[in-house]
Amino acid sequence: MKQGKIQRAFTYLESGSVLLVTTNDGTADNVMTISWQMVMDFTPRIAISTGAWNESFETILKNKECCLCIPHFGMLDQVVGIGTVHGSECDKFEQFGLQKKKAGQVKAPLISDCIAAIECKLEDYVEEHGLLILRGVRLWENPDASDCRVIHANGDGTFFADGEFRNLREKMRQWVPEGSEHYDV
Repeated sequence: MKQGKIQRAFTYLESGSVLLVTTNDGTADNVMTISWQMVMDFTPRIAISTGAWNESFETILKNKECCLCIPHFGMLDQVVGIGTVHGSECDKFEQFGLQKKKAGQVKAPLISDCIAAIECKLEDYVEEHGLLILRGVRLWENPDASDCRVIHANGDGTFFADGEFRNLREKMRQWVPEGSEHYDV
């Protein structure tokens, strides 16, 4: 090994799923792109990191809800585009050709093009670190998604999709919550 630049350290850890976060402020829907998220437990409790630079941030704090939509790799150009404009400048759903669907427990819409979507309620805000702690209340899955590869950001403007898949479920059985099996392999 050789010493690298500390400024690059986060690029080894950032590669969680890129998400489209939808909100509704009572009059309009909005969507933002984020790549800083962390699953905190099996309930599911999920932390996302954002701040006032995203217009949806204040809406999440005020309404205490949002949807986390998981786009597929085929949506990469849309996902990046969504992250480069503000909802006050345009209707991102229209501009980027996103299909909305009504959620069941929150006002924020689902994006039906995505692999899955999680309706969430805000449980906490850790202001010092810009962390919104969300509790998933309903999962929507899209068995008809045209692509099932999840987008991962490297943090430097490059992205990759899920690659090789290996099933070690039997070795992990005692740590895998009953009913959480996702892939049928």
